[in-house]
Amino acid sequence: MAHRITLIPGDGIGPEVTTAALRVAEATGVSLDWEVVQAGEVAIRESGTALPEAVLESIRRNRLALKGPITTPIGSGFRSVNVALRQQLDLFASVRPARAIAGAGTRFPETDLVVVREATEGLYSGVEHWVDREHSAAETVNVITRKACDRITKFAFELARRERRRKVTGVHKANIMKTTGALFQTAFREMAQQYPDIPSDERLVDNACMQLVKRPSEYDVIVTTNLFGDILSDLCAGLAGGLGVAPGALYGESMALFEPVHGSAPKYAGQDRANPVAEILSLELLLRHIGEAEAAERVFRAVWETIAERQVLTYDLAGPGSTDQPVVASSCSAMAAEIARRVPLVDLSRPRPAYHPSSKS
Repeated sequence: MAHRITLIPGDGIGPEVTTAALRVAEATGVSLDWEVVQAGEVAIRESGTALPEAVLESIRRNRLALKGPITTPIGSGFRSVNVALRQQLDLFASVRPARAIAGAGTRFPETDLVVVREATEGLYSGVEHWVDREHSAAETVNVITRKACDRITKFAFELARRERRRKVTGVHKANIMKTTGALFQTAFREMAQQYPDIPSDERLVDNACMQLVKRPSEYDVIVTTNLFGDILSDLCAGLAGGLGVAPGALYGESMALFEPVHGSAPKYAGQDRANPVAEILSLELLLRHIGEAEAAERVFRAVWETIAERQVLTYDLAGPGSTDQPVVASSCSAMAAEIARRVPLVDLSRPRPAYHPSSKS
């Protein structure tokens, strides 16, 4: 029976990268039934709202979604659809793996980290207002609850145990934020005691940033609050080669949504230039979630092999900062076609790529 999955193409480059992911999905041979719904700028034009109720209903019904990037206006315009989806569906755990794909575009070719980010509250709670009538001062409320701290730290330790990770690091700023930061710190410490088989430690967020860019191998699973997780996951993506190769997943108690970490890049919309890898690797995470482990492994290795061969790459992977550059950068659709071509040809009898999480003992 086919897996029924909500598909949100998104806007900007979203339709191009989701089309690329669908092409790769078809190459796996897994029976997937896509229910297409619109959110973001397209939805505003069609229905007058950025997040129609039909989108939420579809995800609640299917319990699975693959999403393209959606534009979030800076400073004005409609509120973030991404934040609204997380809050309305209670998708509390944002999981963002940072895996160096064949060492491309990074000084740390062994990077293999996971950032687990609480995704429903903190400084993204949406509780903010002007302090004065002149609009010369503003305030944002950092909402932190013990319930959310407990469940995100438990999620991180369970992930570490399930994937046989070696350590969980709690990241906070409890030395300055002595109420909200300390609440997260306390929840982390008490949760760590329930998992004596998993080593754990703590870092202040500023120190963690400095250490990550010097010695990322010291980290494995990072769990933190909403804003810190947003920043740290982008930093880790940079260690692994950039946002173009950074997938993401959001988990609730009964639902999961998969999406790339990067934004919608509207200036590149319709040009067939966008890097499809982050969306394709989000598909890989989805396939693992629904129990299609072999298909997921084929997708991962097909991406790995395509980048390693360096013949069919989009401009960001082929351009300055990369080594052994191909002569001409390829299009989004061409790279997707090459990855899809490789999927059924992957030799699963060969050892997994060295930095893949499931290759750990």
